[in-house]
Amino acid sequence: MILNETFTLSNGVQIPKLGLGTWMIGNNDAAQTVRNAIEAGYRHIDTAQAYGNEAGVGEGVRTSGVARDKIFVTTKLDAAVKTYAEAANAIDGSLQALGLDYIDLMIIHSPQPWTDFRAGEHFFEGNLQAWRALEDAYQANKLRAIGVSNFEQPDLDNLLKNGTVKPMVNQILAHVGNMPFELIEYTQKQDILVQAYSPVAHGAALGNPTLLALATQYQVTVPQFCIRYCLQLGLLPLPKTANPAHMRDNAQVNFSITAADMALLQQIEPLTHYDEANIFPVFGGKLLADGTCVVRD
Repeated sequence: MILNETFTLSNGVQIPKLGLGTWMIGNNDAAQTVRNAIEAGYRHIDTAQAYGNEAGVGEGVRTSGVARDKIFVTTKLDAAVKTYAEAANAIDGSLQALGLDYIDLMIIHSPQPWTDFRAGEHFFEGNLQAWRALEDAYQANKLRAIGVSNFEQPDLDNLLKNGTVKPMVNQILAHVGNMPFELIEYTQKQDILVQAYSPVAHGAALGNPTLLALATQYQVTVPQFCIRYCLQLGLLPLPKTANPAHMRDNAQVNFSITAADMALLQQIEPLTHYDEANIFPVFGGKLLADGTCVVRD
């Protein structure tokens, strides 16, 4: 069963092959959501400072009835944190908010602040400062592993050339119809694990006729099919749900997609319309200085 399987990070740390994403799950609901996931067999929970639910996630982990060292917890530095001092304070802030003695994986949420996401500037020096804070926290055993999110090749190269600890993870938007194969191949060649957030395309995959037909052929759901696709590419999928039934269903991926169908999926029409989520920067939208998100022109 996939919930019992792990990848091995470059530093030897074992990380469960399937995680639960918690984006857009409110802090008041996060604890019960995490407890439900752990009861269903999940041992990998993903949160972030920007989600505003670290306290709830930590409570869920602490009150789950499962030993802390059996649960892998990931959180992320806020994307605007680009100085050493801010990053060091933020790391300690996450430890305090989660109520945990250590964090299994902490990553830089984005190479750019969300207001500047993919606007051309790479913030190389700011990312190096944030990375050095993560390196120091890693060396101090506050963090068992460190990594990045939404990093493209130049962003990765900046850390690989100038850091002292290689990133162990790069978490990126990756799903059927939006699979950045060149970035994935480059990242994997550096012995960096690729995690796939929104592996079901934030729901956009559910109504795709090609995926519906293939899922029916395999007698599985579209989310199960999408999650399996990521796994067969060597990615670690992070499907988000607060529904206990969906949690259980998403873990039922004990089947294989044929090589022919894997090749077909690589040619599928791009899935780039994410409905109401189109306003968020990672889905093509733009965050304005006043905190509102809009669809990019």
